[in-house]
Amino acid sequence: MIKFSNLINHLEEWLITLLLASMTLLTFSQVVARYVFNSGAVWVLEATTYLFAWLVLLGASYIIKCGAHIAVDSVVDLFSKKNKKIITLFAISACMVFVIIMFIGSYEYVSLLKDIDIEMEDLPILEWQAKIILPLGFALMFYRLIEVAIDVINNKTSSMHFDTHNNDYKE
Repeated sequence: MIKFSNLINHLEEWLITLLLASMTLLTFSQVVARYVFNSGAVWVLEATTYLFAWLVLLGASYIIKCGAHIAVDSVVDLFSKKNKKIITLFAISACMVFVIIMFIGSYEYVSLLKDIDIEMEDLPILEWQAKIILPLGFALMFYRLIEVAIDVINNKTSSMHFDTHNNDYKE
């Protein structure tokens, strides 16, 4: 049986690939439709906007897993290994607080949209269905932060990001 973490990894990778391919195909078809046939679909802009939002939130979770977030750690590197671990765990905790706040707000927002039950402007999809990625994305980010915290506690990595000095890239 595949571990839950591996299942999430593969699902995230597959969805990110699908979203990027869909956005590219939709945008390309719209450009061809406009410049070759002098027409176009009204709904493509709205669809690509939501696809991009999904891509950003899933991508944020994915790069936490990979340790690819931008980090400025020149000051942190001055500390001992033990203090660096404490600072990293504090940073992860701060990120978790932020993600929890965003999750609560986005959950309330999507719940309100579900109660209102309105459709998107150009697509026959309910708004809450298109925006469900907000709480899901923040929940995935929280899960990834827990994974990183466990790796730091177990000394599998020394920071939240890919450390070129220690080659601790998380795949």
